[in-house]
Amino acid sequence: MFFMEFFEAIRDFVESGGQVLLAIGILIFVMWLLILERVFYVFIWHKNYKKETIAKWKAREDKSSWNAEQIRQAMISRVSLKLNSSIPVIQALVALCPLLGLMGTVTGMIEVFDVMAISGSGNARSMAAGVSKATIPTMAGMVGALSGVFASTWLNRTSKAERTHIEDALPLDH
Repeated sequence: MFFMEFFEAIRDFVESGGQVLLAIGILIFVMWLLILERVFYVFIWHKNYKKETIAKWKAREDKSSWNAEQIRQAMISRVSLKLNSSIPVIQALVALCPLLGLMGTVTGMIEVFDVMAISGSGNARSMAAGVSKATIPTMAGMVGALSGVFASTWLNRTSKAERTHIEDALPLDH
């Protein structure tokens, strides 16, 4: 019963915002799947990978030659690449959210102008649906972008801090 009402409310919301709202919803869903995957990686799998990398470095006998320095840089780069793997995609999706919202605004306003052209007047009641289709996608795009900005900023900071930490944990013997 509750789920049926929930899905009907979502369907009504999507219908009031037009097809662009559905695209924004899918975009935000994919963006948050990627964000959650990165968060799980940072809190669960990254710790194990970092421990393995530090253990490999500590097991090395040579830690002072040019080769050792290159191996250290490669290890740090691998850790950093794993941390940053989908952050650029997340940032691109964050940037697309307001653009799709703007597209929804334009399509909604086109609908308003179509109603005005057909009816020949500025009938407020007939224009209300088009105005709704113009404002709802804009709001959804901005909400998606704001939530994604906060998450991607946190992921970037965490990635930089972890890179610094792994650099400190792999000391060179001079």
